[in-house]
Amino acid sequence: MRQIAAAFPVIKVVMLTVSEDEDDVTAALRAGARAYVLKGVAARELVRILRSVAAGEVYVTPSLAASLLFDLTGGKTGSHAASPLDGLTDRERQILERVAAGDSNKEIGAQLHLTEKTVKHHMTNILQKLQVRNRVEAALLARSSERPGH
Repeated sequence: MRQIAAAFPVIKVVMLTVSEDEDDVTAALRAGARAYVLKGVAARELVRILRSVAAGEVYVTPSLAASLLFDLTGGKTGSHAASPLDGLTDRERQILERVAAGDSNKEIGAQLHLTEKTVKHHMTNILQKLQVRNRVEAALLARSSERPGH
């Protein structure tokens, strides 16, 4: 996959696997995967994921994303006085909640009665405020902040 990503950066690689090992998730994302999906995913959900990746989104199965971030943060509970989400506006929090649930910008726009362009603008602000590189990292951060003690 690393060779494909390097040689053909326009190709968006989706990992469809049985591995729930966090090292495999991390390795796949670092190698250039745009999505990490567990086998057994419903066909309709897989189509939605593939369409969102084709549209430029990144996807990690939510249960893996949450546990991965929990491990990346060292399982810290309450070691920070303030949540990184405290700097977000109410609208940005709403959008981030939908991102963490796996919704695309288009789906979020429909749910919140916003244009897709407006959602993208909010996502840019969210990424900057949370100091993360992409929506997967933002979703991971949001999901870890939902854990008790955060």
